[in-house]
Amino acid sequence: MATSKLQALWNHPAGPKTIHFWAPTFKWGISIANFADFSKPPEKVSYPQQIAVTATGIIWSRYSTVITPKNWNLFSVNIVMAGTGIYQLSRKIKHDYINEEQAAVAKE
Repeated sequence: MATSKLQALWNHPAGPKTIHFWAPTFKWGISIANFADFSKPPEKVSYPQQIAVTATGIIWSRYSTVITPKNWNLFSVNIVMAGTGIYQLSRKIKHDYINEEQAAVAKE
């Protein structure tokens, strides 16, 4: 049973014998780096970088569902990329705008 599942994965059109497997697998490195940046102070988060990560995640996750064969590795890495990008952007926006407004109100 397990052998047939491994053989099916190996021979899949988006399996380990193709670039369609390895490109998204290496793309996980970007998502992992973004997870590691969660501990980075929000003032060091880059708007252009996180907008690019988020947009890439959204665009390519959609693309991965309309291609044949469906590439679920590509879909999952891009959903995670979009999620981490949105989280980083929300941290940055909160730091830059919401906390500033609260500080201004506290001064008054």
